[in-house]
Amino acid sequence: MSTYLESDKGKFIPATKRPDGTWRKARRVKDGYVPQEEVPLYESKGKQFVAQRQTGVPPGMCPLVAAELKKTHEKKEKAKQQRVDRSTTTTTKAAQVTTPASATATTIKPAQFTASAPKAKNDREIAALAKTLDAELKLNADSHEVDTAKQLKKLRKKIREIEQIESKMQAGNPNKLDKDQLDKVKKKSEILKQLTQLEELAKV
Repeated sequence: MSTYLESDKGKFIPATKRPDGTWRKARRVKDGYVPQEEVPLYESKGKQFVAQRQTGVPPGMCPLVAAELKKTHEKKEKAKQQRVDRSTTTTTKAAQVTTPASATATTIKPAQFTASAPKAKNDREIAALAKTLDAELKLNADSHEVDTAKQLKKLRKKIREIEQIESKMQAGNPNKLDKDQLDKVKKKSEILKQLTQLEELAKV
C-alpha cells in the first residue's frame, strides 16, 4: 500500500499523528520518490549467494530459466529410465523363452551330479599327487647323477696326482716329497676301490 497521495499539485505525504498526539505536517515529494518501507533491504553478495543456493538456483541465473532447465532435465531422466526399464523387461522375457529339447539336454539330475563330483575331485587330486611324486623322483635322480659325476671326477683327479707323485719317487727324489704327498700315495688303493664302486653305480 502506497504511503503517499497524489493531487493536481503533485505527490505528497499526508499528515500523520505522533505518539504524543501532535501532528506532522503533510510534505510534498518529488517524482520517483520511493517510501522507506518500500525500499528493498540491502543484502551482501555472500547473503545473496547463500539464499540462491538454498533455492537450488545457480548464482546469477534467472529463477525462471533455472526452473525451465530443471524441468527439461527431469523429462530427459524420466525418458531414459523408461528406456532402461523396457530394455530390462525385453531381456528377461527372451531369457525365459527356451525350447523343451534344449532344457532337457542341459538338465543334470541332482543324484548324478552329487555322485560324479566327488569322483572327479578324487581323480584330480590323485593325478596332481602322482605328478608331484614324479617330479620329486626325477629331481632326486638328476641330483644323484650330478653328485656321482662330481665324485668320480674328484677321485680321478686324486689318482692322477698320486701317479705324478709315484713318478717322482721312481725318478729318485723321495726326499723332496712332503707328508701330505706320502699320505696320498698310501691311500691309492682305497681311492681306487672307491672309484671302481662309483663307476659300477654309474653304469646302473
